[in-house]
Amino acid sequence: MRATNQKHRPSAADSATKYSISASTETSRPIPDWIAESINGGSLRNVDVDNGINGWASPPGDLFSLRSVNYLTKKQKSSAGDYLLSPVGMDWLKSTSKLDNVLARSDNRVSQALKKAQSQGKSTKSFIVAVNLQIPGKDHYSAVFYFATEDPISPSSLLYQFINGDDAFRNQRFKIVNRIVKGPWIVKKAVGNYAACLLGKALMCNYHRGASYLEIDVDIASSTIANAILHLALGYATSVTIDMGFLVEAQTEDELPEKLIGAVRVCQIEISSATVVDALTPPIPTAAARGMGCSKVNHHKLSDDDDDDVEEGDEDDGWMAKVAMAVAVAGRMTGWELKEWDGERGGGSHRQLEVKSRGDIQFPKN
Repeated sequence: MRATNQKHRPSAADSATKYSISASTETSRPIPDWIAESINGGSLRNVDVDNGINGWASPPGDLFSLRSVNYLTKKQKSSAGDYLLSPVGMDWLKSTSKLDNVLARSDNRVSQALKKAQSQGKSTKSFIVAVNLQIPGKDHYSAVFYFATEDPISPSSLLYQFINGDDAFRNQRFKIVNRIVKGPWIVKKAVGNYAACLLGKALMCNYHRGASYLEIDVDIASSTIANAILHLALGYATSVTIDMGFLVEAQTEDELPEKLIGAVRVCQIEISSATVVDALTPPIPTAAARGMGCSKVNHHKLSDDDDDDVEEGDEDDGWMAKVAMAVAVAGRMTGWELKEWDGERGGGSHRQLEVKSRGDIQFPKN
């Protein structure tokens, strides 16, 4: 499956027969069996990128704007182009507790498909990068995105450094860029038509390195604001189509231009489509459940000439106001409640917002 700007987009049937082994490869080779199983398995189908619903697709990389070769001197951005890895599937999972390190589970269809191939002497150099967005609630959900390559990752690449680096390095570099393709006004106001965020700084990320994979578990519960926005979007899930791209942020000239690890278009999913999986470990209490303070998201909307970073401690009052307005309107529409309160962190006072679904989450006491 290629992430290029073509007039014809491959369907799920097309992707089952041809596959671009690497993003720089100009020709396609027959798809390995394990990747065919990964693309076409799971509760969410691989759907048409333009018209598909209740599934996932691969958006063109050119839809994303990333740091160009002269970004550090001229602050210019350019189209992302081809992915470094190819999208090979998405899982929408439901459990009674948070799902960690899903690729290590014996019931994970993607890792088991690769293990089976490797036991037969095939795809021995394959590597998977998975992003697991962990969504808290009465029931825990995980949106897991899988990206893979059949070729070795170059030891001189930034991606190689990220895969094999320590968590401190990863937290400083792991970034998401997202764009709302289709959705109601309220979601566009809360999320932004195009936005970027250093996830490793904004949220708690746990990294799991296996022999043939790196999994990044992103704990949405670690930020009240992110949790509120995500639950807002989930309330409109069947009418929202969103593109999400993941990358390692380039911070020096020799690391430019930035390239996407991969991207996925999530197309108007039905929440009830989730595959129910057993919880292998007891539920881990969230920060809120332990009575701890709530963290703030360093999230910043983009314009063509803006930098896409917000330094720690910076306030983006315009964005906060838009989130407050969006959630307030959603509250009248969906029965959610909004409360603003003063919190203490690091000796300083700051304003935070917390949203709760009635009966689920308790507000902190003033």
